[in-house]
Amino acid sequence: MHTTDIRVIYGDCDPMGVVYYANYLRYFETGRGELMRALGHTYRQVEDGGLLLPVTEASCSYRKPARYDDLVRLETRVTRARGARVCFAYTLRRQPDEILVTGATEHAVVSATGRPTRLPEGLRALLATAES
Repeated sequence: MHTTDIRVIYGDCDPMGVVYYANYLRYFETGRGELMRALGHTYRQVEDGGLLLPVTEASCSYRKPARYDDLVRLETRVTRARGARVCFAYTLRRQPDEILVTGATEHAVVSATGRPTRLPEGLRALLATAES
């Protein structure tokens, strides 16, 4: 699991000062990128190696709203990294422990031409170190 702190900016909010629902998916993307970076292998390196990880499924459960200027903590973990799929789970909390949002994304592993391909062993092993 990896944690990332995010300060909610005004541009992420609707006129009521509440984070617009679709922006939580952007936060999830930030979490994935930071988890990969913490593992020592960036998304750019994955793409430079000829692989893409497009989102094939996303879910988000909204419990409480995040608001402008909140400092929130995003927990990101790998729940599956096998075959041609990688799955992540997310928990967004207001400091210190109030759960605001939970979610998940599933990603296909595809070549640069869009053809499904198996996760290379080195990347699978790396992601397995963050698997819950």
